[in-house]
Amino acid sequence: MGFFDFLKGAVQCPLCGAADARKSGGRIVCSNPMCRNFPGQEPAADAQPAPARGAPAKIPRGNWQPRQPITVRYRNFQEREQTFTAEADSCRREKNHISVLVAPTGRRITLRRDRIANLAEVEERCAQRVPPGQAWPTPRERQVLNYHKKHKSTSALYEKIRAKYPDW
Repeated sequence: MGFFDFLKGAVQCPLCGAADARKSGGRIVCSNPMCRNFPGQEPAADAQPAPARGAPAKIPRGNWQPRQPITVRYRNFQEREQTFTAEADSCRREKNHISVLVAPTGRRITLRRDRIANLAEVEERCAQRVPPGQAWPTPRERQVLNYHKKHKSTSALYEKIRAKYPDW
């Protein structure tokens, strides 16, 4: 908005929050073509005004259900027992944490391994990057693996390391 916009009648649209809306004949006309205040739009029956700036956005709870459910029993930092239903295929181990998608929202959460009560069950169902008994890649090998995976490229060294760790 400019300094003299008050002369043009520029206001913020109460429905979509666009800053360049204007008042015209007692009605607000919005510049956003998806807004119901846009000229020529039919008023939507279920249109709700946008939340005020600074207000937290409401995240709807979904009905997402995992295809291969796994139950994770977890004790949080307040020593409360929690049970999560998670997708087994989404399970990733990241150093001292396990990251999974949980029902009903389908959001990814990260849990500390030492606070998971049924850790053996969870790790058994998680995808294993390295077979049991095999050593993990060295930091240099991980660097090469991650670089080529990120850049979708290849090299002789990458192919050699990839043969050692095919599931990386």
